[in-house]
Amino acid sequence: MAEPLSLYVHIPFCASKCGYCDFNSFAGQDQLIPSYARALVMEADLWRSATAGRSVATVFFGGGTPSLLSLDVLRPILSGLRSAFAVAPGAEVSLEANPGSVDEDYFRALLELGFNRLSLGVQSFHEDELQALGRCHSAEDARRALRAARSAGFRDVNLDLIFGLPEQPMERWQGSVEAALELQPEHLSLYALTVEGGTPLARDVARGRTPPTDPDAQADQYEWTQERLARAGYEHYEISNWALPGHRCRHNLTYWECGEYLGLGAGAHSYLDGVRFAAAASPAEYISRVEESSKEAARSGGKTAMRQVVSGETPTNEQAMADVLILGLRLVEGVSLASFQRRFGADAMDAFGDRLAEPLDYGLVEICQGRLRLTDRGRLLGNEVFARLLPD
Repeated sequence: MAEPLSLYVHIPFCASKCGYCDFNSFAGQDQLIPSYARALVMEADLWRSATAGRSVATVFFGGGTPSLLSLDVLRPILSGLRSAFAVAPGAEVSLEANPGSVDEDYFRALLELGFNRLSLGVQSFHEDELQALGRCHSAEDARRALRAARSAGFRDVNLDLIFGLPEQPMERWQGSVEAALELQPEHLSLYALTVEGGTPLARDVARGRTPPTDPDAQADQYEWTQERLARAGYEHYEISNWALPGHRCRHNLTYWECGEYLGLGAGAHSYLDGVRFAAAASPAEYISRVEESSKEAARSGGKTAMRQVVSGETPTNEQAMADVLILGLRLVEGVSLASFQRRFGADAMDAFGDRLAEPLDYGLVEICQGRLRLTDRGRLLGNEVFARLLPD
């Protein structure tokens, strides 16, 4: 029987673009939302035959800001997805939301549509930090959104926070974490601020307007966070993710475990039938290409060139093995060496032992109970390990 799929739906629209963000998202293009929503349903239908016989275990609406979509826009998208795909009973269905653009009525309607998990992009509980990050909500908006989600009936909520802001004192980060814990979310995603090339933040740092991030301060904040969340009862299961027991993000585990997933929408990436591919990044181009593919399918009785797909590759065996190690090492429990052997018919240490020799010697990785995993120190320097595993 075919393995279940995960389904990612990309909503690229934002009210404003945050200075640190390098995601495929766009402000000022809301006029495209109706045609974009129709294109998502068309694209789902285009993939119907290719995914026949496979159930969908998780659905994730990410962005951008999916909560910008009205219920009248979301409703037909969900209906189209359920028509095209076999969404399993009990599937995890998540939506990312901006705390400043939601209320209890909206959340209650999301539940009725089938969403059962929320991810709120809080980022900080300090007003000046939110302003510096370019966020368009307040700390009180975040608290209000969490309370509204609870009142509506959501029992699986994630909060996103960012640490290691320029010149951010430890006590400021601790304050945001404590404020988050007071709200008792089931899940926390905590990311170190990175300066991504091409963003306004990168330009400000290059011009001296904003101090660069301090990796030592970020490391201190990360280590404190690990200890504090452990005391609060959260399982640290991935480098940047913590969950109360039973609330790990099943959708993201698909990525880290190198499972297969289909991405719908502008710039969405997929890994299906052993092939990695991506759709056109521009929302307008994506819409045009999907409409062209849909017309072509109608003319040919279902056959289409999938013109919205603009890039793709079939990983070599070496690339596939490296992917399993790099993504799996993000998990605190690491990679099962026995599972790796079954998947590839090869021993991971035979294939990558020379690349892992120094990380092992330096105490960045270890083998424990048949699993290769990062050490506590290794999680601080994970990118150093991952870079060694990349194929030449």
